[in-house]
Amino acid sequence: MSEPDPTPTTDAAATPTRGIAGLVARHPTAWLWGALALAFVMLGTGAVFAGVAVGGSGRSDAAAPPAAPQSSTPTPAADPDRAVPASLPGATRLRTCTVAGPASDPRLMDFKGYVMNASTGEVLFSRDGDTPNRTGSVLKVLTASAALSALGPDYRLTTTVVDGGTPGTVVLVGGGDPTLSAGGPSVYAGAPQLSDLAAQTKTAYEKAHPGVPITKLVLDANYWNPADKWDPIWKRTEQTIGYHSEVTALMVDGDRADPNRPTSPRSTDPVARAGAAFAAALGGVGTVTTGSAPAGATLGSVQSQPVASLIPFMLLTSDNTLAEMLARVVSVKSGLGGSAASLQQAIPAALKGYGVPVDGLTIKDGSGLSEANAVPPSYVAKLMVKIKAGGQNLSVVYNALPVAGKSGSLSGRFTGAAAVARGNVIAKTGWIDTAYTLGGVVNAADGTTLTFAFYAIGNGIKDTAKAAIDTLTASVYNCGDNLSNI
Repeated sequence: MSEPDPTPTTDAAATPTRGIAGLVARHPTAWLWGALALAFVMLGTGAVFAGVAVGGSGRSDAAAPPAAPQSSTPTPAADPDRAVPASLPGATRLRTCTVAGPASDPRLMDFKGYVMNASTGEVLFSRDGDTPNRTGSVLKVLTASAALSALGPDYRLTTTVVDGGTPGTVVLVGGGDPTLSAGGPSVYAGAPQLSDLAAQTKTAYEKAHPGVPITKLVLDANYWNPADKWDPIWKRTEQTIGYHSEVTALMVDGDRADPNRPTSPRSTDPVARAGAAFAAALGGVGTVTTGSAPAGATLGSVQSQPVASLIPFMLLTSDNTLAEMLARVVSVKSGLGGSAASLQQAIPAALKGYGVPVDGLTIKDGSGLSEANAVPPSYVAKLMVKIKAGGQNLSVVYNALPVAGKSGSLSGRFTGAAAVARGNVIAKTGWIDTAYTLGGVVNAADGTTLTFAFYAIGNGIKDTAKAAIDTLTASVYNCGDNLSNI
């Protein structure tokens, strides 16, 4: 119940006003709020119509509408925790050519891969491409590049003979040259000959010790620790079949039983084999032993071909021994002593100068035989951009890579439908028991230069993985810059 009016009126002036005025008088508060609401709606409607008038008029001389009232609502402050890009990313082309099918071939098992446009740097395709993994002999590309950086293209491996300090003694000192030849045909073109070294030695020795015969030969293989010659992860079948020798600073003919065959069984004592060959070249000596050379006069020396000539043979034939020797010499010349363990520091340090970040590389050897090596496919592809450009002597590496269907370890590959890419894939092959790999350059059908690395990894992987890699690479060749990552 409402309270009664305390002051009733009876005269005309006090009579309640009728109509709208009376309603306002009786309910002033309600009408006040209603008026405000109506004004707000009308102002908003006016702003809308003003906007329509401005946006819809085709006349440049149309009268300007009244200015819309300024809102009293404050502008929200920027959220300091919300990241705001400095600039919006540029548009990228829509690529429609997919290699998802070939990349999913079960013959590839656990597949890792990476493809990029060498000119623009765009990543066109990646399947775990940034994940480090075993490389097989694709690692030899890193070894070759490191050798060019740390040693230079003109560097030669030297084998010397020094006076033993006592009459009748000479010391043969190894300098990490596996190409030193015992005589006769050799897989290494232009190899230095033991016969030349023996002739120099005899002439200089007779001048220093006239009338005293050479009766003792000391073998010095201490350029690095001669006991540090075999990675326990390597399989000894590599040695017995003839793919790889022990890694000693003194040897002849890559320690092959048949110096004229790239694959030939290796011995269990490369230093002793070299000593026997040199003793024979000297005309026979009474004693052959191991030791260290004194600071005596040099009686003779021979040198290998320059590094720029050794790299092509190493890459085209995938010579494991030559790769290991170059890696160890890189370590020695870098002041790291030449040990196998030092390669983890020596090889990335030598590669760093090419401008591709080396973080995350695991380097256990120079040949790629170790399953403990771990290099991302993306690193290989990025280094290949530098190799293709050819600066800093890297043209030596590019010109030495096998060519699909044409040369080296790719001469018999890229057959069938993959033959379309013959001559246009320039790459290093790799094979160990648990991986088949390929990394290099594709000169694509549309004229684009691509770089890539593909790893097919798994226990029990079959030789058929090579054909699957070739098919995938040929598909990339066909796609060119239209390659999609789908």
